[in-house]
Amino acid sequence: MLAVALGLLSSLCWGTSDFVGGLQSRRLPQLWVMLVAQLVGAAAIAVVVLASGATRPSATHLLQGAAGGVSGTIALFAFYRGLAVGTMSVVAPIAATGAAVPVVYSIAQGESPGALRLAGIAVAIVGIVLASREQGLSDPGDARTARISVGLALISALGFGGFFLGVHAGAEGDPLLAVLSARVAGVAVVTLVTLPLLAGGALRGRPGRAAFGWLVVVGLFDAAANTLYAVATRHGLLSVVSVASSLYPVMTVLLARLVLGERVRRIQELGIAAALGGVVLIAAG
Repeated sequence: MLAVALGLLSSLCWGTSDFVGGLQSRRLPQLWVMLVAQLVGAAAIAVVVLASGATRPSATHLLQGAAGGVSGTIALFAFYRGLAVGTMSVVAPIAATGAAVPVVYSIAQGESPGALRLAGIAVAIVGIVLASREQGLSDPGDARTARISVGLALISALGFGGFFLGVHAGAEGDPLLAVLSARVAGVAVVTLVTLPLLAGGALRGRPGRAAFGWLVVVGLFDAAANTLYAVATRHGLLSVVSVASSLYPVMTVLLARLVLGERVRRIQELGIAAALGGVVLIAAG
């Protein structure tokens, strides 16, 4: 029960972070959003690690956490871009199906998924197909944008699945240090991409004070979600925790409806419900 509760809390934090981050990605260059949020998140976790007196894990555990961080950073690139160009209420649920990756991994390791989890994976796949339908878009440009956003959501799903696996493996040494190694790796990836663009003058539109404040919110909520997830994996099955943590689209979709007034077609609503329902079934199994 504790593991599921922590997983659900992490999903609330991720959902809020994703909504704000996706919204800022519509107003600012995406690399600025990524760089500031990653730096803030890494700094926040570093403070927590220093205060907690975390024990030093093996180099293997640190590398596993770092690998998860690289995968998660690639996923965030695709995810924020998808949120910026597409419909948040469609992109977020598709990205959440990355929870199937740890489930498949668990099956490969000999864990029996049970009928509910298998059904959940099937329902989630059907949800992706339905949520991805862009019929009714008379403008070819809109249809192309919809396809691109769905493709980005699928890439982010695979990346988030890799993040779940990497941080879970690293957390066997120490959850906090696993998250810190993941965030440091994420900062390194974003910095390597950003510095050449800054040097060449290709990256403009630096965030102002108000935008910077929102990016701090993104980084802090994301760091909190990472930490809650890593701790949760120490108290429950990976396949269950990762799915509970993947319910973040509920918060993202709610905020998109309340703040942006987003509306999607009926068939896509069914797809969104199916994708989230599949996540729930996987967790219940």
